[in-house]
Amino acid sequence: MFVLLFEVVFAAVVVFVTLFFFHTLKDRAMVVGIVCIIFNVIMYTSPLTVMKMVIKTKSVKYMPFTLSLANFLNGCIWVLYAILKFDPYVLIPNALGTLSGIVQLVLYAVFYRTTNWDDDDEEDRPPEVQLSSA
Repeated sequence: MFVLLFEVVFAAVVVFVTLFFFHTLKDRAMVVGIVCIIFNVIMYTSPLTVMKMVIKTKSVKYMPFTLSLANFLNGCIWVLYAILKFDPYVLIPNALGTLSGIVQLVLYAVFYRTTNWDDDDEEDRPPEVQLSSA
């Protein structure tokens, strides 16, 4: 609930600042575009937070392939759109997202063979529940 409230307040602040401090359409587009670029880059690079663990354990067990592939393909499609429309606010973060997707897919390809898919670590296993016989 707190996160949703924070997002609504943040959006309201962006709208307020944009409308009251930037008076031309060009300035408003620049401010909102920069905010969008920042959050888009964060969205694309967030799966890379697992990269350190993947390299350390030489296992892609906790790095979902479908998320990495979707990340890459989404970036590619938006890059093509941005090139056609020549929109730098769409091009910049999605080009970085495409590169992020490539890094994730390469990492997945490199460490796929060394992943032990059957190994259940003790801390990864859900706690066992025993039912009484009564």
